[in-house]
Parts: sequence; C-alpha cells; structure tokens
Amino acid sequence: MKTWYDRRGTGDPLFMLHPGGVDSRALDVNAAALDDRFTVWRADRRGHGRTPDVPGPFSFGVMADDMIAFQDGHIGPAHLLGCSDGATVALTMALKRPDLVRRLVLVAGVHHHEGWLPGVLDTDEATLEWLGRGYGEVSPDGEAHYRVVAAKLAELHAREPAYGEEDLKNITARTLVMVADDDEVRLEHALSLYRALPDGELAVVPGTSHGLLVEKPDLCHQIISDFLLNDPVPTYAPIRRR
Repeated sequence: MKTWYDRRGTGDPLFMLHPGGVDSRALDVNAAALDDRFTVWRADRRGHGRTPDVPGPFSFGVMADDMIAFQDGHIGPAHLLGCSDGATVALTMALKRPDLVRRLVLVAGVHHHEGWLPGVLDTDEATLEWLGRGYGEVSPDGEAHYRVVAAKLAELHAREPAYGEEDLKNITARTLVMVADDDEVRLEHALSLYRALPDGELAVVPGTSHGLLVEKPDLCHQIISDFLLNDPVPTYAPIRRR
C-alpha cells in the first residue's frame, strides 16, 4: 500500500498518529511546535487523507500492521504519539512490536470500545458533510468515498478495541496517558488504562475537550516534551511506584 507521509525537524524520531476520520493535518499545529526538538514523522492511514482506501473492513490490528511496516521501512525505533483512534493504533503497535517503541504517548484514546461516552461517536448529517469536504480536499478516492470510510469506522468502533488489563500489562514502554477533563473518553476509563500499565504516567489537561492538543497546545507540548526528553524524577512520597 502506498502510504502518504511527511518528515520534519531534527532530534529523536517522533512518530505521530492522527485521529480517525481525519488525517495528519489534524496534527499540523503539534508537528510545527515539536519539530525543533524531534524529527517528526506523520503518515496517513489507509482510507484517510492522502492514503487511498483498500477493500475490506477496518481493524486496529490491520492499521497497526500498516504503520509497523511503514516504521520498519522508514523510521526504525521511535517515540510514538497517537491521538484518539491514533492512540489505539499506537497501543496496538506497542503490543505487537515493543522493539519499535521507545516511549509512548496516548492522547484521548481508549483501550476498549466501551471507554467512549455514550453517543459521542454518532455522526449527524452536517458533520458527515463537513468531514467529507475535508476528506475530498486531499483524498485520491474523492469526497463521495468518505461515506464508505465513515461506515467502516462505525463498524470498527462497535467492536474494537477490546484490550483488557492482562493485555495492557504487556506494554513494556514507559507510557504517558493524556486526557482532557471534559473528554469524549470516560475519565474512569483513562484512569483504568493508567493503572494497568506497568510504567504509566497520567496527565489530565484542565479546561479542554477531545481537541486538547489544539485547545491548549502550549501546555500539551510542554507535558509531552518533558515526558519524552527527560527521565522520571525521584518522588518524595510514592504509593503506586513504591
């Protein structure tokens, strides 16, 4: 599959994975802000942005395999940052190929499809039209094909992901779980993800929603950069990490 990608900046490699239903343009602000500290890589997944769709349903396993093949061929081991569906893809990549993941940042994503608040993935006609126009601006499949992609995403979200605590214990990378305080992801779900990870850290960004990376970009970039560039600090009164 021919995958669209771009690369910018210098420093440690950082592979950024976009949300579902949109493409790497959703991370433009973040890539531009982080490319003075990292070599930032982005790729549009199958059926998203400038990468064409292929026959068959979507699955997080298949999308992770696509990104693993891309990473193997172009980047090698790197920090992974995924947002929304991109976080689930990154999580799946970390389970399949831990050797490729240096540190892992999961932004506003779920490890089980029940982690979404009721109704947040329902898409009305006006939103479908708006997303379709954005899709048509760059997609080789044309604007009308977005309805096919949206149907595949709806089927995907009804059944995946379905990772449990035992699966999450197999994540070997140091991992940052980021979520908004008013997210589409249930806060309790993000907390369960953090608690299940062997080497997890948690950041709840105040005053933001599912779009936290563009609503408070400076704060998010500070948290992300500190996590990726620095070792953990000694803590005075550890409980979970004792």
